[in-house]
Formats: sequence, structure tokens, C-alpha cells
Amino acid sequence: MLLALATRSDLPGWEVDDRHLHAALAARGIRFEQPVWDDPAVDWRRFDAVLIRTTWDYQDKLPAFRRWIAAVAAVTRLFNPAPVVAWNTHKHYLRQLAAAGVPLAPTVWLDRGGAVDVGAALAGLGATEGFLKPCVGSTARETLRFRADAKGLAAAAAHVARLLPHEDLMLQPFLGQVLVRGEWSAIAIDGQIAHCVRKIPVAGDYRVQDDFGARDEPYAPTAVERAAAEHAFAVVHGAGGPCPGADGAPLLYARADFLWDDRGHCVLTELELVEPSLFFRHGPGSAALLAAALQRRLGR
Repeated sequence: MLLALATRSDLPGWEVDDRHLHAALAARGIRFEQPVWDDPAVDWRRFDAVLIRTTWDYQDKLPAFRRWIAAVAAVTRLFNPAPVVAWNTHKHYLRQLAAAGVPLAPTVWLDRGGAVDVGAALAGLGATEGFLKPCVGSTARETLRFRADAKGLAAAAAHVARLLPHEDLMLQPFLGQVLVRGEWSAIAIDGQIAHCVRKIPVAGDYRVQDDFGARDEPYAPTAVERAAAEHAFAVVHGAGGPCPGADGAPLLYARADFLWDDRGHCVLTELELVEPSLFFRHGPGSAALLAAALQRRLGR
């Protein structure tokens, strides 16, 4: 069997977490290569399956990425499946999860080309500090934390004026617990939570990615927190649910990211089904679980 672990052309040198997966695949005798997803010279028919791993520039090339998803799925097995991946590339999926009972932070959805009074919208959320982010993005791209004062609202208005003509945005209250407790994530392999992590930003920052100096560590969620993650995964896996292509069978991999609100309740911020870091380094045996689950799906 020959597997493709799809990546990007300029993967940062600090990315080493997938080495655990490489070792787990090698232990099962699974050969793999790491082709660049948008390299036109790659013949994807060579591979028995393509596992999306570190295609971390797709948000800047979304139309091309969606075409690539469809093209690869037409000639080989793609994980996660193409309809799931395409659905998960735009954060409007969160609206569907919220309608299915998954708790989110209160959100005002700003549609591309529209107009909004940011101050009025934030007041409608009952918040004195806001957060803006694009509906297509990663690694805190074009996010803005702002206060509901003259300076903050002016910055927010300028941010919206620059971005909204070109892309959809989300407006939410800024959840200050991220500064204290960080963000926690549940990683599911083959439908079951394998391990959880907590990502802690540097002092005064809200960004939880290690690109900005944040650190991560294993996390043991409470029973209520774990139930929230299990519910989110169940909703997306469920046949007839919001995720196109879901047939009731578990996805090969998934990651759910949560923040705490001011009451200490967990709200979902992202459900990562495309190319999430799976933090194998904090889940001993989790890479082996993924390799085994992939092998079962391919019947090898």
C-alpha cells in the first residue's frame, strides 16, 4: 500500500508532531510519501489513499483546494471524505451545528458584501468587548479583539470595511477566559476520543497557536466537558445530520476546539475535519490508532 500524506510546499520546520504518525505507519508496513497538495506534477492515482495532513495554506487558495478535493476523490480514497472536507472549509458549518444543539458563543454572522453597525451588533450580544474573525481562515488570520469604546469600535469598523467586501465574517463576544485557561481540544480517532489537549497563550495574548509562542499540554476534561465533545462528534457523524456525506459511520479523524465562557461553560469554537494538528505527542498510542483505523478502512 502506498499512502499520500498531503502537505504544503513551505511547511514550517518546527512541525514535527506527525513524526509519530510516520513511525506508526512504518510499524504497519505502510509506505507513504508527502506530496504537496497543489503541485501539478503529482499523479494522485498512484496512491491507494490520500490523507490530508498539513495543507495549512489552503485557506489562501480555497477555490483551488476545493477543486483539488474533488479531483483526488475521483481517482482514489480521500480522508476525510470530499463532501465532509468541503463543508468544513467555511465556518458557516457552525451555524448548522448550533441548530443541532451544539453550544456556540453568541454570534452575529456578517455576510460578504453587506453592512453592519459593529457597536450596535456587539451591544445586541450584551458584550463590552468583541472579537471578529473570518469564516475562512486558520492560525488566527485577520482576527481582531476590540473594546466597545470609541477607539476599539473605530478599529473594528475599519477591519470590517476592509474585509467584508471580500469575505464572510463572524462577530462574537471576546471570551476572556482564553487569557486565563486557554483553549482545550478533544481529538477523536475513528469516532472515539483518543486524547485531549489544552493550548495556553503567552501572557496577554489570546492566540493559542504555537506560531505565536503558545504552549500545549495534555488535558483531562471534566465529565461535562467530555460529554460536550462527544455530543459535537455525534452530531457531525450522524446520518441525516448537518454534515454532507456523513452516513452514521465515524470519521477517520476529527478535532473539536472549545473555549470557556464567563460562566465556565464550554462553547465550541471549531470542529476541525480538514487538516488539524492531532497532537500525537500528547496522546501516546494515538498515532497507532489512526494508522490501524486507516488500514481497516482500506482493507489491507
